[in-house]
Amino acid sequence: MSFVFEPKPQASVAVVGTQDRFPIRRIYCVGRNYVEHAKEMGFTGREAPFFFLKPSDAAVPVEAGQTGSVEYPSLTHDLQHEIELVVAIGTGGRRIKAADTQKHIFGYGVGLDMTRRDLQGEMKKQGRPWCIGKAFEQSAPIGPITPAAQAGDVANAEIFLQVNGNDRQRSNVSKLIWNIGEIIEHLSAAWDLQPGDLIYSGTPEGVAAVVAGDTLTGGVAGLTPLSIKIAAAS
Repeated sequence: MSFVFEPKPQASVAVVGTQDRFPIRRIYCVGRNYVEHAKEMGFTGREAPFFFLKPSDAAVPVEAGQTGSVEYPSLTHDLQHEIELVVAIGTGGRRIKAADTQKHIFGYGVGLDMTRRDLQGEMKKQGRPWCIGKAFEQSAPIGPITPAAQAGDVANAEIFLQVNGNDRQRSNVSKLIWNIGEIIEHLSAAWDLQPGDLIYSGTPEGVAAVVAGDTLTGGVAGLTPLSIKIAAAS
């Protein structure tokens, strides 16, 4: 078989403790999944979970101990950070029950859902899809995946983000409105989950803007931290 042009290499993420890499199929994201973040975005209560997607090539895999680079994107004047626990699916399925989700999880990582907040807000006002605010190039930095058996108690792990060494976000995964099992149950009712899918599980309060030159360091207790620097727009 030949292609009309050379396809890009498969997007993938390092796996902690091995030379293997986790191939990325799809990136699913959960919206407003921490109570305090929902409040800062103008919402309250336990609304039904909702999801949006990013393309697999939005991922910026960052190796352990390194600082990745993310270019400040076009069109926006309000690029915001959202630190998230990422769930990596190793066994696919549909209509998965929350109680059965652990056997579908390969591992966990630390990710950032970078957001062009001004563009997202404008699309919301117009009642239009807000892909332009979420699904752009380099909008999904991610650190190495830790296999589930080595990840510890992620359901009760501290999650944090610092910008230039100063705290911006700090919470606990236990404060998710919809926990990991419930997320997978709802998600797999709408889509067929497959090996290689990543689920960005939501961000706690404290989202704010960053500028070129800022260094972002985030983590979830028990997982490899993630560090990126915002580069000037080209």
